[in-house]
Amino acid sequence: MNKLLKSYFYWTYPRGNIHYDVMVTLILLFIFVTPQFWDFGDKPSHAPGPSHPIQVASDGSRTLLVTISDIDVKAPASASDSEMRRVLRKAIEPVTGDAVSVLRWETIVDSDGKKFWKIWARR
Repeated sequence: MNKLLKSYFYWTYPRGNIHYDVMVTLILLFIFVTPQFWDFGDKPSHAPGPSHPIQVASDGSRTLLVTISDIDVKAPASASDSEMRRVLRKAIEPVTGDAVSVLRWETIVDSDGKKFWKIWARR
């Protein structure tokens, strides 16, 4: 038994041998089954982006004009100006980065009845 374990540990069996197949099967099981039962603690390095496309326009200065869908903005109905700036900044952050400040905003409705936010931000 000791010799068998030692040969498995040092991988001494040739390809095509039953012991080789057992070792490969155990390795594949470890790779594909372990993540289901063991939390490795891996998380995305950043928050996922918006669900709808964002349009960003720049006039050459540090001011950006960002158009974003209403679905991606989670703003409460009775939000104060400072809270609204925070919510809008968080909504455009995946595209513009976190070093922006929201200057002003307005809502627009297109011909299909979809609501969008037009946000002016400064880097």
